Amino acid sequence: MQSTTKVFFLLGIVNALTGVGLGAFGAHGLKLWMAPDLFTVYQTAVQYQFYHALGLLFIGLFSHQFPGQTIIKLAGWLMFFGIVIFSGSLYTLSLTSTRWLGAITPIGGAAFIASWTLLLVAIIRHR
Repeated sequence: MQSTTKVFFLLGIVNALTGVGLGAFGAHGLKLWMAPDLFTVYQTAVQYQFYHALGLLFIGLFSHQFPGQTIIKLAGWLMFFGIVIFSGSLYTLSLTSTRWLGAITPIGGAAFIASWTLLLVAIIRHR
């Protein structure tokens, strides 16, 4: 297995694993003491982390199928960056009530959009 494929498989698996764990922790622990609006923010963080963990697994498969395509590698790193910034800022906001973190969340969302766009371009360009 090439290193790019392995990296994105590992990142996808670790993010899926932590997404499930954080989701369960939220549903069974945090929900009892967290304000409902902040719990909704927390749930959004879990959802997007998990969606994009699956996206990272897809990128691992795609990088295995089409090795050496830099655009796929860039898409993977943008997706991982998006998880860290988007979900990370929402987790922190929901746990600390630090509302200004909501201002950086869209940076992660933009990274998600850019990542999916790069994958689209990679598929269109591939012959």
